[in-house]
Amino acid sequence: MTKVVSPFWKSSYSGQENACVEVADTTDLGRAIRDSKQHPEDGAPLLTVSREAWRSFVQYL
Repeated sequence: MTKVVSPFWKSSYSGQENACVEVADTTDLGRAIRDSKQHPEDGAPLLTVSREAWRSFVQYL
């Protein structure tokens, strides 16, 4: 099972906005992704992606 192993962070491009996406490192070297206003501890969804999927996504941007 993939677990989050770092604190979540948001992009510096987000500034002081509250509507952002946050990412964190995972045990399989991928990323966990969440809405900054919701937390998995409260039952909110958490998306995890592999290292390769994250790299492809970032390169696409």
